[in-house]
Amino acid sequence: MNAMSPIVAARVCNALSVDVEDWFQVGAFETVIDKQDWDQLAPRVEQNTDAVLALFAESGVKATFFTLGWVAKRNPALIRRIVAAGHEIASHGWDHQRVFTLSAEQFRQDLNDARMAIEDAAGVAVTGYRAPSFSIDQRTPWAHAELAAAGYRYSSSVAPIAHDHYGWPDAPRCAFKPLADADLIELPITIARFAGRDMATGGGFFRLFPGAITDWAIDRVNAEAGRPAVFYFHPWEIDPGQPRVANAPLKSKLRHYSRLGAMAEKLRRLIDRHDWDRVDAVVAAERGRVA
Repeated sequence: MNAMSPIVAARVCNALSVDVEDWFQVGAFETVIDKQDWDQLAPRVEQNTDAVLALFAESGVKATFFTLGWVAKRNPALIRRIVAAGHEIASHGWDHQRVFTLSAEQFRQDLNDARMAIEDAAGVAVTGYRAPSFSIDQRTPWAHAELAAAGYRYSSSVAPIAHDHYGWPDAPRCAFKPLADADLIELPITIARFAGRDMATGGGFFRLFPGAITDWAIDRVNAEAGRPAVFYFHPWEIDPGQPRVANAPLKSKLRHYSRLGAMAEKLRRLIDRHDWDRVDAVVAAERGRVA
């Protein structure tokens, strides 16, 4: 079979997810935008997330919104709209600090601060977590234990890939239990190998490369024992009018700003071609299959 041979996959419900952060909070700009300046920058997360909600309503799909506590505290009405639309609200940490830069104690505090802000805004319990920049890896052997101790039911924080910003290449590529003595499920982001390169089914990889690659990757995962794929993107990725960070590294600018204008329609086409649900629903379906 060549890299893009057609795959006949059974209909599987895949996990649709949104990492809710503003344009100035991304990892690509963390060395040139100080967190102390965030409140002085023009926010666009509310209008962009509302556009995502409208897109999902048009397509009739439900998703999980992994949200920064920092965002939830400043935009409680937005969080309530997400919940009112039937989507899952989950945690993306407090302020996009990568987990492998924290101690276990600092991570515990980050989890608590984020959850309090999100639950106060949403009025519902938060049971899911995604690490900023998929930053749970071999450097954080304590992270899953902290999540379990805090009562989280699942995490979607691992990227089984080698990448300059993140990655745990040796991690399992489908749902697994990271702890023998806890019910916590880890649902990694889906990775596909194309033309000798591993790529994630979401974010910049989806925006920059042909959509057919992601379709093929989803179908391939679905065909392998009926496993669901996990797709993610950010609200700022459908916003071509966002401010430009002039002093950002060239590589970061190319990754961040390329093909923003094409993203919304590309998402519509992807959503229409596959079956989707919230991450908590997909995890519940996978739970019985995880040893």
